[in-house]
Amino acid sequence: TTATAQTSGDPIQIGLIAPFSGIYARPGQVMKMGAELGIEDVNAAGGIQCLGGAPLELKVIDSGDSVEKAANAAQRMVADYPDLVGATGSYLSSFTLAVTEVTERADLPMLTLSYSDLITERGFKNIFQTSATSGAQAEIALPIIMDLAETQSGTRPKTVAVITDNTAASLSSVKRMKDGLFADLGLELVSEEVFTPPLADATALVQEIRQRKPDLLFFLPTVISDSKLILEKMKEFRVAVPTISFGIAIAEPEVLNTMQADLLEGVMSAVANWGSAGQEELIARLEQVYGEPWMTQNAISTYGDMWLFKDALEESCSRDREALGDTLRNLNAGPSKYYPGGTLSFDDSGRREGASLTIIQWQNGVPLTVFPSDLAMSDAVWPTQN
Repeated sequence: TTATAQTSGDPIQIGLIAPFSGIYARPGQVMKMGAELGIEDVNAAGGIQCLGGAPLELKVIDSGDSVEKAANAAQRMVADYPDLVGATGSYLSSFTLAVTEVTERADLPMLTLSYSDLITERGFKNIFQTSATSGAQAEIALPIIMDLAETQSGTRPKTVAVITDNTAASLSSVKRMKDGLFADLGLELVSEEVFTPPLADATALVQEIRQRKPDLLFFLPTVISDSKLILEKMKEFRVAVPTISFGIAIAEPEVLNTMQADLLEGVMSAVANWGSAGQEELIARLEQVYGEPWMTQNAISTYGDMWLFKDALEESCSRDREALGDTLRNLNAGPSKYYPGGTLSFDDSGRREGASLTIIQWQNGVPLTVFPSDLAMSDAVWPTQN
């Protein structure tokens, strides 16, 4: 419950806890842009009508760039802002795991885009994951990619190669693929190469791909300089193979500070969320107001979070955070507009029901949504192999 009695016109406070300092400050900034646009639009549409048109107000808390700092920031957030009804953010799953230990005890409902399956496996009742979990993402992505390949090229891929670094996230994605996903889809793994970042030379990796001629290449470097080395070498050796990545590292605007757009042409990535068809006006506003060339998952998700809070607040018709938590647990606000797939409803563990993902592809210097078809801004282009 809130600490002070509030009048009907008082703003309703929503927290955004994300990194605004240190090495992850940039994603935090982008999350803030999305949240600000969301609040502006909710308020322009009349605020929370059930509560006398009360506007939403964003409170921004810097999680810093480590788990310890994130935990301390969460303590500070609940102490300094007793009137918060809900919060969103955290960015890295490890930060979200720490932050939600605190928000759970404070009965503060928390939305997050973080993927880790662990976040919603602890029996907490106040954490709500809007994205598909990492466990689900590879399982959802692979069949989609196979279908895209068949639609675009006329044949179904039969062989696959993997180039991955040895970071935990990359290796767990690959493990899941090898533990049955490839076999289920009739894919034969013809080459798996694991390297330690930073990569000094990509010649051997690319020679192997050139020799094996896979129908698909799963591409999982986490460091942009490594991606650049490999893609340059592929271009030099004229290796044209459909290249699929996971996550947004390969599609952040800063990538273009490191490498030429033509190196990235045709590269695809499976991501939790992305600016999509129907959101053109919003994407244009993001560029106009903040100078962002496209809308990554960090902006579109926090934008959607503000509308999700509005839906839940209209239904709970209360400024009480426990009432909001109850409403979110039982919410059924229909099809999802700002997250791919599924509905605005959560299962018993706090995972959004039917959450899917988006597949984006670099086309003419911009990563565009190519799947799902109802959100696609362009058709996927399948490279002709040689």
